Amino acid sequence: MNATTLTLTWDQLHRDAVALAEMLRAKGPFAGIFAVTRGGMIPAAIIATELDLRLIETVCVSSYDDRAQGELDVLKAVSGDGTGWLVIDDLVDSGATARAIRAMLPGAHLAAIYAKPAGADTLDTALAALPQSTWVVFPWEARPAQA
Repeated sequence: MNATTLTLTWDQLHRDAVALAEMLRAKGPFAGIFAVTRGGMIPAAIIATELDLRLIETVCVSSYDDRAQGELDVLKAVSGDGTGWLVIDDLVDSGATARAIRAMLPGAHLAAIYAKPAGADTLDTALAALPQSTWVVFPWEARPAQA
């Protein structure tokens, strides 16, 4: 299986976050959003604007270094079962993060902009499917061009 790299621009990410918000609009209303740090923070801000939500919390889970998935570490858990809340992440890959969040917030609606096959079944809503072998570079991960 050949790995490919998908480098997203700010415009692409924004367009896709708005499209996900439109999909989610009919599934609400939601009490608020849990942004999965760090990748879900910017999409959550865009989606919160689109859905007119002002209550935003974070759930902090780490499982990646610069290019590989490692052991899952819950850095900040949340209280409650998530009923009425929306959880936003940028990407579901293996599904390990989403499974941990589902265990913490079983009543929440889990959504991501992009989903790979190994983790897609952990989500309630995803905008776009990606091949498992695709490595995604998000705009906040890319270094700006030097002038």
